[in-house]
Amino acid sequence: MTTSSLGTLIEPGTVRMERTLPAPVERVWAYFIDPDKRASWLAGGTMAEKSGGVFELRFDHTSLSGEVAPDRFADCRSPISQKSRLVEIEPLKRLTISWGSESATASEVSFEFTPRGDSTHLVLTHRRLPDRKETLGVSSGWHAHLDVLDDVLHERTPRGFWSNHAELEKAYEARFPA
Repeated sequence: MTTSSLGTLIEPGTVRMERTLPAPVERVWAYFIDPDKRASWLAGGTMAEKSGGVFELRFDHTSLSGEVAPDRFADCRSPISQKSRLVEIEPLKRLTISWGSESATASEVSFEFTPRGDSTHLVLTHRRLPDRKETLGVSSGWHAHLDVLDDVLHERTPRGFWSNHAELEKAYEARFPA
């Protein structure tokens, strides 16, 4: 991992990450919209069909790479369900969802997809994070999940989610000063 691959704090409570993923936009999009494909790198569950719809993200972190969560994330050893709301959807271009709640005041994550030949440029922006602790946790979490997605798209065994997450927490702690 290099510091250039880390996300950036573009304003207090807003993190932005960029990735070039090794697949055409149609394939990458499917890994965000199809709950079965999404389960391989983030969370299964359901998906809303139109803006305003509520859906469920079902996280099963152990299934991502086989690593069991460390003690401080013991609640992640069993599947966790989270209600979210589909804020905006523009197929193959943009997806915005509420995070952690279906409430209109919840934090919000947007994914922007841009075709680049046989690859896809992804921009992830997570807004309305309430404090530094949440910003650090969300940053290392998204980064670790995107690393798993990159591995899945490359058709290789995903790296250890929790060991990678631990390294990323340290990197983000250093990158985002108190």
